[in-house]
Amino acid sequence: MDTVYALATAQGKAGVAVVRVSGPCAFDACDQICGDVPEPRRAALRVLRDGNGERLDQALVLTFAEKQSFTGEETVEFHLHGSAAVVAAVLDRLGRIEGLRLAEPGEFTRRALENGRLDLARVEGLADLIDAETEAQRKQALRVFSGALGEKCERWRGLLIRAVALLEATIDFADEEVPVDVSPEVTGLVRQVSTALEQEIAGSRVSERIRIGFEVAIIGAPNVGKSTLLNSLAGREAAITSEYAGTTRDVIEVRMDLAGLPVTLLDTAGLRETADAIESIGIARARARADAADLRVFLVEAGQEPEMEPRADDIVVWAKADLLGDAGNAVSGKTGLGVGALVERIGQALSARVANAGIATRARHRQAMERGLLALQAALDILPRGESVAEVAAEELRIAIRALDSLVGRIDVEMVLDEIFASFCLGK
Repeated sequence: MDTVYALATAQGKAGVAVVRVSGPCAFDACDQICGDVPEPRRAALRVLRDGNGERLDQALVLTFAEKQSFTGEETVEFHLHGSAAVVAAVLDRLGRIEGLRLAEPGEFTRRALENGRLDLARVEGLADLIDAETEAQRKQALRVFSGALGEKCERWRGLLIRAVALLEATIDFADEEVPVDVSPEVTGLVRQVSTALEQEIAGSRVSERIRIGFEVAIIGAPNVGKSTLLNSLAGREAAITSEYAGTTRDVIEVRMDLAGLPVTLLDTAGLRETADAIESIGIARARARADAADLRVFLVEAGQEPEMEPRADDIVVWAKADLLGDAGNAVSGKTGLGVGALVERIGQALSARVANAGIATRARHRQAMERGLLALQAALDILPRGESVAEVAAEELRIAIRALDSLVGRIDVEMVLDEIFASFCLGK
């Protein structure tokens, strides 16, 4: 491989900037810039010089030997003073060393994958960790990055390999009397993995929502106070409010951290019958987004009924609590009355779902597990038919194993790499 380098920290002025170099010429580059190569994994203060011996900066230098670094290659990190001029000078110096080139987006992580330092699921976990905005996202991404999903896959894979081996023994000795009937053990192993996959698939949709965010739609009649409530929840004037009904024509979205969860609040057009063509479009969009939302908050005038049928876990509250004598189960975005209680109810409703979240966080993970589960269900249908179809059952188990292998990147990895690494910065 080429030796690559890049700024590993964010662009702009900072106290410290880290430039990373990885590949077979990394130590040679360090020697040319520093005059020597510090002992691996021991920080050393060095003066960095250009090709003419002129001083560039004084930096903390860290080196990592092959198989001991993030990428699995010889790696050097220069911890520089974080000015744009210093960083530019050091990058220019590295670019003039033969055998070095600027890294592509995500190339350091891609090398870690290719060198066996990470599996594909851990790479995706790292991408999610970098993008994490809330505490729930951080915890979930860290679990995936730490290898929890890969460990599960490895256990399932081991059980299925054992099942295949037992069936293969039956096939190999088909003409002889096999002293032990292996079908009960094989069936037990397959059922064990099937049950585990069903549970993980069921929890994966919640995990996906944690990763990309929950949607909470505020629904109600025109002029009931939806936009005012949205502004109160967001802490800013995100939506236009007025005394005229039908002001909101399109769905307005506000992203926020609610109880540690990523939530997008949706302010929708007031639901009513109207002859206004533009407002009708807004109402149709409001109904569609409300149907697709993870949770709906119905804002209802006292004595009125919700404009749509609430689902079991939807929240229904009285609007304009400031005008009601009894403010119980009521909210006012104008005065803030009941807003705190509403936020708590939304947080509790979403947190209850998070409790059932699995480790798999992406549609790709879920689809791989669904393919594996289908193959296992086919094997369970075949197994009772006896030894004559053992080879067919074994092939279904191999299909399931390949599906799990694709989940962690043992096979079919190229088709997803470009999409994953497109989200990475140069220094990662």
